Amino acid sequence: MADQNKRKTPLRAGDVPPLSDWDIVAANDEFKDLMAAKARFIVVATLFFVSYYFALPVLVGYAPQFMATPVIGPVNIAYLFALSQFFMAWGLAWLYLRKAAQFDKMAENVLRHLQAQKVLRGDSEGPK
Repeated sequence: MADQNKRKTPLRAGDVPPLSDWDIVAANDEFKDLMAAKARFIVVATLFFVSYYFALPVLVGYAPQFMATPVIGPVNIAYLFALSQFFMAWGLAWLYLRKAAQFDKMAENVLRHLQAQKVLRGDSEGPK
């Protein structure tokens, strides 16, 4: 009840507005590290995926004799390359699952920091 009354009280000149949860999280170095790590992984994975994906039509267009080279009977390099794209996508998904577990641990640290800050401000009883 006291929290509700405290929030409804208008700010007076010279009062400093309370920090929002977002302000606390955005200022946290662990949060910044999490966002940087996610961006690094996503950018690298996306560039690799797009390069690998478009390599097939580029190679078929610019090196048709090479891509038409038979490997096993009527199966040529182009077919194997196209099939390999499924495995590449599965591999990227597997890598992301592994990285996501690390991202989750980093996010838990950020949430712990937020809860600790809320306890210090008196906004919460802490983690439940």
